[in-house]
Amino acid sequence: MNLFDEDMPRSPTENGNMGQEPRIDRRTWLTGAASLVGATAAGLLAPAWLPAEEGESARPTHVPGRSPSPYGVRAQGETIERLTLATHSLTPHQSLHGIITPSALHFERHHNGVPLINPDRHRLLIHGMVGRPLMFSMNDLVRFPSVTRTLFIECSGNSGHEWKGPAGKTVQDTHGLMSTSEWTGVPLATVLSESGVKPEALWVLAEGSDAAAMTRSLPLAEVLKNALLCYAQNGEALRPEQGYPLRLVIPGWEGNTCIKWLRRMKLGTAPFMTHEETSRYTDLMPDGTARQFTFVMEAKSVITSPSGGQRIEPGFVEIRGLAWSGRGAVRAVDISTDGGRIWHPAQLQEPVLPHCHTRFRFGWRWNGEEVLLQSRCTDETDYVQPTRAALVAARGVNSSYHYNAIQTWKVDQAGQVRNVQV
Repeated sequence: MNLFDEDMPRSPTENGNMGQEPRIDRRTWLTGAASLVGATAAGLLAPAWLPAEEGESARPTHVPGRSPSPYGVRAQGETIERLTLATHSLTPHQSLHGIITPSALHFERHHNGVPLINPDRHRLLIHGMVGRPLMFSMNDLVRFPSVTRTLFIECSGNSGHEWKGPAGKTVQDTHGLMSTSEWTGVPLATVLSESGVKPEALWVLAEGSDAAAMTRSLPLAEVLKNALLCYAQNGEALRPEQGYPLRLVIPGWEGNTCIKWLRRMKLGTAPFMTHEETSRYTDLMPDGTARQFTFVMEAKSVITSPSGGQRIEPGFVEIRGLAWSGRGAVRAVDISTDGGRIWHPAQLQEPVLPHCHTRFRFGWRWNGEEVLLQSRCTDETDYVQPTRAALVAARGVNSSYHYNAIQTWKVDQAGQVRNVQV
């Protein structure tokens, strides 16, 4: 039974409207609205009480504004949204600014839907090779000293369709399985210390409360360094699709290790070899072997404007984009307008943080000729984002994960931008 059945409103279908919006006579509505605000004419009503088409005003200084709302809404006409598919949704990077992804636009990926969890009943179990097994409520976890960090999360399948050719039409298609948020929670090391980790424990199994019971084996020494048990995102509680009420976040690691709806962590001496980490999230190499446990997301960048599906005019164009690295901070981004023959340094916009999206900019003047736009990231470890040819030479084209090759956008003479590979 749904935990919240008693609180759920009745659907329009249950009320006999067959899923349609209730219809209200316009005259009746205006009369009621006027009575409510004490106005004698509909023209004096605040915009919040008017239908959408009547809420606009050519003279906003002459019309009272709407009253405060319990929860903020976007301005009328602002309609950017995620592209939703069966098991995931994609962030519209071509329409965003800065480095923080709004929580409502953060990409989502789940294996068997988004569970509905009562935070008052949710528990985190710590067991296995520990001195004493413990079970924590959300209130217990929130009482620990908290930290807040700005971090990207990238699905290991981000850009995965590009392995075999230019599949995505827009940057949302090609790179939409990544986002950056401000995450708040308690360090995993703090919580595990309460149970007394045994010296022989080398791995930890993290398990979610979703219907897939998503599980991953993680090397204990690595996750103890900076992994977080997060209960807040961008200043408020996690969204359900982001793991409410509790999510594991490991800076710089592939998104599927950041287990959502976290309910259990078991310590052991070796990887647990679960279904999700053997049937998926391995990289098939050219010789037929499979690479497993590729946790860190390598340095990567993408131009978000101009990008696929957009059109530009001759003259000044500011090339904008995002760069990131699971190894740490971005050190430099270079831009090429000729398919990689000549590179120019881009400007990195502050803040430049480790394991976080970094915004870059490059002023450019387009003369109307056909060009190939590329960006190339170098991180603080001197790792340089590879060309597609170099990546394919090392990894082949049989994988679905960890594709971080340089992205190429072609601008034709009409100014139309599309995805190509060189």
